[in-house]
Amino acid sequence: MGWKSYELDRIAQKLVLDARERDPKSPNQSYKMRMAVAYGLERFWGEHLRLKGREEAKSRYWKETWDALQKVMDKAGVKIPNDAVNPNKVQDIQDMSAKLWKLPLEDQRVAIAVLTQLCDCIVWWTQRYKTGRLADEIDS
Repeated sequence: MGWKSYELDRIAQKLVLDARERDPKSPNQSYKMRMAVAYGLERFWGEHLRLKGREEAKSRYWKETWDALQKVMDKAGVKIPNDAVNPNKVQDIQDMSAKLWKLPLEDQRVAIAVLTQLCDCIVWWTQRYKTGRLADEIDS
């Protein structure tokens, strides 16, 4: 079995561009995403719920990133839970969290490694597509 590209860089670029199109400030969440990886899959997954209803564009960006992780991991043969969850139903949240905590340790480690790389790519593309005064200062 050889190395296989899962096109994380392309996925990240699309995520950043889609988020930027919806709300130019949403891609700034990429830095928070990268930091959140260290806290585990369940915390990363849950962040979209925290933002749901008050910062919809940011919530969607987090959820789309989770969806992308789930698809990549599925291609790699690792099943990551991705249930539709009503943020107002505590039982739904508990059930999804339990599924994430029950993942085999090896699957958790692989998923965290892939999520880390995906978020690194997202941060890179966010930097490249920054607009406004800060971006002009960085480039000069």
